[in-house]
Amino acid sequence: MSKPSVAILGLGTMGSGMAANLLKAGFSLTVYNRTAAKAEPLAHLGAQIASTPAEAARGADFIISMLADDTASRTVWLGTDGNSGALEAARPGAILIDSSTVSPAWIEELGAAAAAHGVELLDAPVTGSRTQAESGQLNFLVGGSESALASATPVLQAMAKEIIYLGPLGSGAKLKLINNFICGVQVASLAEGLTWIERSGLNRDKALEVLKSGAPGSPLLGAISARMTSQNYTVNFLLKLMCKDLLYAQNAAAETGVDLTTAANARALFERAIQQGHAEQDMSAVIEPIREK
Repeated sequence: MSKPSVAILGLGTMGSGMAANLLKAGFSLTVYNRTAAKAEPLAHLGAQIASTPAEAARGADFIISMLADDTASRTVWLGTDGNSGALEAARPGAILIDSSTVSPAWIEELGAAAAAHGVELLDAPVTGSRTQAESGQLNFLVGGSESALASATPVLQAMAKEIIYLGPLGSGAKLKLINNFICGVQVASLAEGLTWIERSGLNRDKALEVLKSGAPGSPLLGAISARMTSQNYTVNFLLKLMCKDLLYAQNAAAETGVDLTTAANARALFERAIQQGHAEQDMSAVIEPIREK
């Protein structure tokens, strides 16, 4: 029995690794990316390259988006300036999977548009970064119908370490923002703490070992502190996207009456880093404006 056909919309840090793993698993894959050059390596692996989101989506059984924000997601799914989006081209019965980190409000709107078109939407953002995307070890946080997830599971398994069903549509988007809010605050705190260590006269390596092995220790602290000390800001997670995620988290939390004051403070540090030219670097580069101050 042949495998279903898949389209991926967006080939950034995460999408390119996801696409490569789908090809390794033997899926027929069509890809679209706004910057077409990013699709060329996948063409050598067997992917079909589409020039528009609608072209990529046409005829696909599963259509996956991995895009930067609400605006990019809206443009790709719904189209703009008279150009059709992927949703209009989706065949009846296709399953849409938005794996971007977007707002729950946008997922709700897209879900309604999908239902009106006769297709189902799963919101399935991921935890993990470039390394996990490339190795097929992402965790998918899924909201939507259980029947749609059952159909999509073989596709997701090609890219996943774990698939976690959370409940109704929008559940994945909510938990992903909570996850990234907590991560963003930790990264910002580490940037300040590490700068303090560097200026204090302490042995930096010994101090970090104490922190990593003690109560503050976490995989995130270990990975980010290594990037900050080496000043290697090769992108695992774009700094400007963490800033965006903190804003989305603040807005979503506010709808439930929760004021994320720590997110606001962390976002101020990320915004300063963006203003000083670090937007396209790894999020660990948030430490550099603090070091320079």
